[in-house]
Amino acid sequence: MAIAINASTRSGPALSDINRRELYFFNLFRVLQATVIVALVFSPFMMDWVQMDHPLLGRASALTYLLLAGYALLQTERWRNNLPFKVAAALALDIVATTIALFSLANPPTAIAMLLLVNVGAGALLLPPRLAGFFAALAALGVLGQCLYGRAVEHEDRNLLEAGLYGLSYFATATLCFVLGKQMRETEALAEQRGIDLANLAQINELIIRRMKTGVLVVDDANRVHRWNESAWSLMGNPKPGQRDLGSVAPELSRRLYHWRTTGKIDNTAVGLAEGAPEVIPRFTRLASNDDNNVLIFLDDTSLVSRRAEELTLSSLGRLSASIAHEIRNPLAAISYSAQLLAESEELSEADKRMVEIINNHCSRVNEIVENILQLSRRERSRPESLDLSHWAQHFVEEYKSGNDIGQDQLRAVTQARHVEALADPQQLQQVVWNLVQNALRYGRMPGEPARVSVVPRLATDKGPPLIEVVDRGPGIPAKVAAQIFEPFFTTHEYGTGLGLYLARTMCEANQATLEYVPVAGGGSCFRITLAGPVVVPTPRA
Repeated sequence: MAIAINASTRSGPALSDINRRELYFFNLFRVLQATVIVALVFSPFMMDWVQMDHPLLGRASALTYLLLAGYALLQTERWRNNLPFKVAAALALDIVATTIALFSLANPPTAIAMLLLVNVGAGALLLPPRLAGFFAALAALGVLGQCLYGRAVEHEDRNLLEAGLYGLSYFATATLCFVLGKQMRETEALAEQRGIDLANLAQINELIIRRMKTGVLVVDDANRVHRWNESAWSLMGNPKPGQRDLGSVAPELSRRLYHWRTTGKIDNTAVGLAEGAPEVIPRFTRLASNDDNNVLIFLDDTSLVSRRAEELTLSSLGRLSASIAHEIRNPLAAISYSAQLLAESEELSEADKRMVEIINNHCSRVNEIVENILQLSRRERSRPESLDLSHWAQHFVEEYKSGNDIGQDQLRAVTQARHVEALADPQQLQQVVWNLVQNALRYGRMPGEPARVSVVPRLATDKGPPLIEVVDRGPGIPAKVAAQIFEPFFTTHEYGTGLGLYLARTMCEANQATLEYVPVAGGGSCFRITLAGPVVVPTPRA
């Protein structure tokens, strides 16, 4: 009788971790075993088959065994706590009851001792090896003991060789069942782990498909949409969850699908599936090679293709700008060094000194532009990590204050009690927030008053994305200027380069984050960084 159990059964798991049905049949077998013994000791034909030396002991023990076995069968579903102990107690009862039955009968049938083979084998499957060996030895001692006692004390003709062979068979059965049980446990543990891995992989695939920029739909032969990801739902105009008919949700897409089903040709022209949604190019493919009913539809956003082309152009221009900036550094250094030597001359007039000052100021400005352009071209690929933004913001403010003299200006971190976790490259996030804080301390102040700047990490909503806001209480930025502040080389300061906010937004995009300007009610400015939250893949239960 095979009893498959979980690999953790040895440490006492709950009943739900093993095969309940097989454990139920094991207890049912014990009831049948007790019934057989009761039938033997109470049978009206007992005198013709067997004789009893101790009828009172045999009948009392048989009835007690039947009642306890029946109670155990009824309580199988409740064998949740300390399962090995209960199995051990049941096996001990089986061995004692069978031994008493053999002792009570004058010429006991060999089938009674044979029944213990099933009990010993079940014990080897359900219990640790030492305990299983103990019960095999106990069964062998019980059978041999009653045989020796009958021969030595009561002078009965009992077959000692047969009892010894049964004892050996108990050990052989326990060993064989233990080996088989170990293999079964290892196989079941491997299958369970593979099931968990497959469930995790399905979770990850589902998450990846949901977050893909390309729209994905699954449509059956009845033109009904079974699945769509977030991008497809957005590109089709955010239809209601109950709207699943492709003909009513996206008529043009339904027409193209019908054309592809009938002719096998794809129309590669861009089409808008909903008002205000970007144009897409649909692609169709069968879900499986032998499945003509379900079709997989991909919706390629043409704006993403244009954006990729623009990124390639900007990348080429960036490399060109970096090479030009590198070539500018040498003559710029010569001009700056010559201006410094000229400033050391004692014969310069005031007008000439003013000209040298202008040269030095503009050399510094050009050098800062060159450094920014080289920094943009040398920018490394982002290495996002999981960050606790509350702790990070406090550490940033302390580090900024220790490295910069802010005088009477105020800089503080406004954190929440709860953890705000996000995915970002800590070094690049440090550069972005440092740039925003520096701009806020420089420009975000009312005339004659110290600057008041706050770094605020928080969640957009209870389940929204994590944010970092740099807020000041200055005059704010006019709407016309705010629309251009992230453009390269746009600046309102006499000696500004106009690349600081552009670099900050570029580094945010490299971390899949967004940087935007938000006016503050009552005066002031807020630069908001919306970061990506950490991806959590739950481990499904087996």
